[in-house]
Amino acid sequence: MAKVYVFLANGFEDVEALIPIDVLRRGNVEVITVSTTDTDIVESAHGVGIRADVMFDDCDFADADLLMLPGGMPGASNLFAHEGVCKALLSQQEHGKKIAAICASPAVVLAQLGILDGKKATCYPGFEQMLTTADYTGELVTVDGNITTGEGPAAAFPYAYTILADLVDEQTASQIAEGMRFKHLMEA
Repeated sequence: MAKVYVFLANGFEDVEALIPIDVLRRGNVEVITVSTTDTDIVESAHGVGIRADVMFDDCDFADADLLMLPGGMPGASNLFAHEGVCKALLSQQEHGKKIAAICASPAVVLAQLGILDGKKATCYPGFEQMLTTADYTGELVTVDGNITTGEGPAAAFPYAYTILADLVDEQTASQIAEGMRFKHLMEA
């Protein structure tokens, strides 16, 4: 079973965290939410308190198949300001393992760490100027090697299904998308 750690910092975008968590868990992926704050309750950008599964300091991310960053502001800036998160991401990249980020996080976190150097990536419009060493696509979801990036809140579902297909398989992702009525929405 694939294992995903989702880093939560105060100010994260609600749907960019919760939709991928929900979709991946439906696909039998082990998803562990990680508080990067000093408490297990992390407050979203819209004032919703979410209880994280674990505290950052209690984790060893060596077993991670994928590290995931929701976007939102100041959530993305708070993730970048967290030294441990940055070290974990750089180690994940060094080992060629998967990383996913959406909205502001590809630009505010991954680009500033050099993880997107020479890669295709997308992010929330207005942050693309921070992708100085990456090729900005403007797509809802962009996959380049071990890196998956998403544009913003509306991209949360296709981003989640893309990640699920990569971690499990396309058939499982397609079945879950159908069961959640996402395919019906896209046909409307």
